[in-house]
Amino acid sequence: MNIRHSKYKNTGILFELLVRQITADTLTGVDSKATKILKKYFVKTELGREYKLYETLSKHKNLTEGKAEVVINSIIESSKNLNRGALKRQKYNIINEISIHYNIDEFFKTKLPSYKSQAALYTLLEIYNSENLSNPDQIIDNKIIILETLTTKPVSKQKVEDDLMTEFQSYDKDLRILTYRVMLEKFNGKYDSLNPSQKMVLKEFINSIDSTPKLKEFYNTRITEIKYELGKLSKKVSNKAIQIKLTEVNNMLTPLGKLSKINNDDLVNLLQYYALLEELVKAND
Repeated sequence: MNIRHSKYKNTGILFELLVRQITADTLTGVDSKATKILKKYFVKTELGREYKLYETLSKHKNLTEGKAEVVINSIIESSKNLNRGALKRQKYNIINEISIHYNIDEFFKTKLPSYKSQAALYTLLEIYNSENLSNPDQIIDNKIIILETLTTKPVSKQKVEDDLMTEFQSYDKDLRILTYRVMLEKFNGKYDSLNPSQKMVLKEFINSIDSTPKLKEFYNTRITEIKYELGKLSKKVSNKAIQIKLTEVNNMLTPLGKLSKINNDDLVNLLQYYALLEELVKAND
């Protein structure tokens, strides 16, 4: 799923627009209601604590990419300590109060120079605090925006993607499902040479990651099939050296035992076995 940005719920944007409204009211000699709203909702509140995260982003410039990564990760981790229920209520109430004193459409009409980075940060915070799995591309794209804001230079999308894969590998089982989805995206999008059998393996690992017995049964079935196909092909090969190597590979193809656990290495092995099988089929056609 994709997280949609909402300027009405973006704490950084809300704060900045209130400050600008206070300035506008002061210049026109009006008693600014925005001042009271700002104090009410941003002093010793969850909104105020979340705003500190946006403020952290605005304070840092010209960082190295490594330091920028640390800043982003720190912001994300800090956001997990916020009371999401209280935040939701306070955001609803502040919008309601702003609409009482100001034209809400006019209030949010102001263009902000930091809008893009604030929108990216909002999206990331929502993703990392949501129970639903998000589109990996959305995480990557928004991280790039923030990294480029902090470093003020272009950032490699490949590096952000690779870092994301590494990050997900350390998560628990539920979040590792997302890792496999990222993996599937990478293989389908970047490695078009994957044959249907290899793509089937990846999809099965995604669908069955929370069912070890089912996954092991799938693996053992595929190993038996590959072993059978290699056995047939070896009979068609006239080169004795290749026949010996095929026999060695065939001997390595053993189903997992009752006490064995399936892991990522088994996934890689299956992909490699199917690649070998495809090469042999082509060679003998």
